[in-house]
Amino acid sequence: MIRHLLLAASVLTLTATGLVSGTAIAQSETETSRLPLEGIAAIVNDKPISYSDVRQRARFMLLGMGGQQPTQEQIQQITGQALEQLIDENLQMQKASEFELEVAPEEVSASVAQMAGQGGLTEDSLRQQLLAAGVNPSSLEDQMRAEIAWSRIMSGLYGSRIRISDNQVEDRLGRLRLASKKTQFRVSEIFLYAPDAETLEQATQAAGTIVDQLRQGADFRVAAQRLSSAPTAATGGDMGWISPEDLSEELSAAVSGITQPGVLDPIIVTNGIYILQVANKREPTKLTTKVDLIRLATSASDDTDLKAAIETIESCDDVKSVANSKSSLRASSLEDINIDDLGPEGKASVLATEVGSPTEITASTGGLAVLYVCSRKDGAEALPSRDDLKATLKNDELGLISQRELRDMRREATILYN
Repeated sequence: MIRHLLLAASVLTLTATGLVSGTAIAQSETETSRLPLEGIAAIVNDKPISYSDVRQRARFMLLGMGGQQPTQEQIQQITGQALEQLIDENLQMQKASEFELEVAPEEVSASVAQMAGQGGLTEDSLRQQLLAAGVNPSSLEDQMRAEIAWSRIMSGLYGSRIRISDNQVEDRLGRLRLASKKTQFRVSEIFLYAPDAETLEQATQAAGTIVDQLRQGADFRVAAQRLSSAPTAATGGDMGWISPEDLSEELSAAVSGITQPGVLDPIIVTNGIYILQVANKREPTKLTTKVDLIRLATSASDDTDLKAAIETIESCDDVKSVANSKSSLRASSLEDINIDDLGPEGKASVLATEVGSPTEITASTGGLAVLYVCSRKDGAEALPSRDDLKATLKNDELGLISQRELRDMRREATILYN
């Protein structure tokens, strides 16, 4: 099933290029003669979707055309995609009914306000502009309600079952470290799932329109959130900094061949179409190792007190308390230190010391000292935290499960088109 950019881009288009007039939309609908005035467009498990519903959703999508008059082909594409989108939402709300799940009006309002804010609007101004264009805001509210319900169902059914192991986090960190040593591109994606020839043809037509809208200024992040079937949809399609080697052969060739940032032409793969945006490129950089240290020093002329303290200290947590127990000792924290700033000897000494252990005793200003190595982070500034990585991996997995569940529901549903 192909979801369409024009719905997502509409909020931004409202502010960037102005509204398509209600008269122009009505004229376009009349010219295409695709929608009867009344009646049932489809029945989903005995639940009807009216032509009125389809018409309202198509009007909303047409707002994404900005000031341009939509062509007959675009109107036909959008009308069909509006119906498919409503079918998905109908299935999602039917599942919500099975769980007796209700979405409060306040939650829908908050979601609409968030979408409006992404386009620089308030909730009220968005609603007013929709009404001025002949679009009932309830069409947007219905979509938001279905998304909130579906997200809650998926999280409730599968969220607690997803376990991200330390090995998975380490594997991802390892790949990120390796990638940081290569030429990288900042890439975002929209994936239109098309498992067969018929849907691939529809996706190809839709992808062309999507790319046109993106190149005219529609927000890629919003488009990905509304349209993409990839797990990255939740983060606006952002794949982060990646090297071409991390991508499939088709995508790698397209990304490597760019001469300047921008939206690439649609890329057809086995089960769908990718639309990629390359925002930037960076060459490999030298990773910086940063350390957290505690310096334990003595003002005495010999190392007796210092050696005694080292024998007592079991971890970095003990250093300051032990230092406070002896008047000749003092401890000071050195946090987030670039290891290159320690000089050649200090750098070699710290690198040779295990985390949680002290370096060899060395002479220092006014006495003797050791450095306790409390943490060591290789290339920390270029890598996400473990907690962030774990959350990302979990969201990716939940997104794949959600996509599969909706696909299975469509396959098992009785859908009658009129």
